[in-house]
Amino acid sequence: SSANAIMLGARLIRNNQLARVLVGGTDALTKFTLNGFHSLEILSPTGCRPFDSGRNGLTIGEGAAALVLESEYTADPRRILCEISGYTNVNEAYHQTASSADGSGAWLAMTGALDVAALNANEIGYINAHGTGTEINDLSEGRAIDRLFDNALPSVSSTKAFTGHTLGAAGAVEAVFSVLALKDQVAWAGLNITGYMPELRFKPVSKVTHRPIRHVMSNSFGFGGNNTSLIFSSL
Repeated sequence: SSANAIMLGARLIRNNQLARVLVGGTDALTKFTLNGFHSLEILSPTGCRPFDSGRNGLTIGEGAAALVLESEYTADPRRILCEISGYTNVNEAYHQTASSADGSGAWLAMTGALDVAALNANEIGYINAHGTGTEINDLSEGRAIDRLFDNALPSVSSTKAFTGHTLGAAGAVEAVFSVLALKDQVAWAGLNITGYMPELRFKPVSKVTHRPIRHVMSNSFGFGGNNTSLIFSSL
């Protein structure tokens, strides 16, 4: 939801409807939410391990994040952290709760964001993946990343092992991580990785890695095949 809010704000500015937009999201823990994910049998009993060969489910978090988007014509150059260069939302409508096995929805969202940003895949330095730690999601997203980035694989990690899946807030929380990745020139670590997924070519970052990064992709993939990718770029 908050990834789509960021995309909507960026589009309003790009289409000269507004000069400044406050975007973000928030979500709180409730028994209803916990019971819902428990009924899907995807809550981890031991802790979230995105892209780990022994992953066994997600953990739920709560949080909030907000970002101020401004037109390049009104923003103070001294205060600009980065720009939103790409965004795309697609709905593959594959299943009510599950991702498609081949990651087609994730692939469409990522390729669409690259097209909007006019970037090649090899220009992405870091992907803040959706990476929930569930068996189906990580395999689906991982296959899409392998397919799209081929021999130009960027650093990949999911910060949900730190925060839990904050649901409606996740897109905004992870956008903040993405902005900080550009600001500090780091790829954030994935936690609790003890073994790599044999089905995937890329290996998730397991410790904070300092490297030159000009473009960060942030993925937010939801129920019903509602998939959004954002790209944040240094100026």
